[in-house]
Amino acid sequence: MDTLPLGRSKTLAGGGYGVGENWEIVKEKIVLFSQKARRKPEDIKVVAVTKGVEISKIEDAISLGLVSLGENRVQEALKKMPLLPEEVEWHFVGRLQRNKAKKVVKFFQCLHSLDSIDKGEELEKRARDLNKKFPVLIQVNLTGRETQGGVREEELLSLVYHVAQLSHLELRGLMTIGPVGGEEQEVREIFSRLRELKEEVNREMPQITSFQELSMGMSDDFPWAILEGATILRLGRAIFGERSE
Repeated sequence: MDTLPLGRSKTLAGGGYGVGENWEIVKEKIVLFSQKARRKPEDIKVVAVTKGVEISKIEDAISLGLVSLGENRVQEALKKMPLLPEEVEWHFVGRLQRNKAKKVVKFFQCLHSLDSIDKGEELEKRARDLNKKFPVLIQVNLTGRETQGGVREEELLSLVYHVAQLSHLELRGLMTIGPVGGEEQEVREIFSRLRELKEEVNREMPQITSFQELSMGMSDDFPWAILEGATILRLGRAIFGERSE
């Protein structure tokens, strides 16, 4: 596996620039690494993660076309939602607690972190109550670090099978978190494995036609995620700089 430089490290840390400048650099990297992977940049969606980010910076991002926002905390998102335009698409990217499932289904447009049958059934119940089809991605833990959450890969097909039976959930694909501070080869192996797992699901259950997304890659490793097939990037510091909390 050839190693590729990430380039301007200041960019990935999101330090020293405003939102507009950061976004221009991120877009340049998306184009560059898409070309290296022989992919189309427009096939990659950016979810701007707004955890700990003040409203003024989020408004700057929205004005630049970043209308898909990600939050890790339900309560923080609920405080921000009334202050921002209705066209924002909210993604819940944190670990889901069952007692927050109702609010996630009601106020968000997608969940990236489904990791158990119990939580799937709770989401199904809440989506049925609201008479809506709710998009979800299954989080897979490929680093073995419990703090990152996610289902183990040997349990993935069983979880996919059960969730596919829930009529009010729409399975969109997989999510993972790369090893924090990992070297390129280690990180890319994790992302490559997630792509292989998605392909395995596609082979085993071709009837799930919506199962196409790979949510992987954050501020420190998103170029490598692009090289390994990411369709959704979850970027916070790379766009907004260091968080205020």
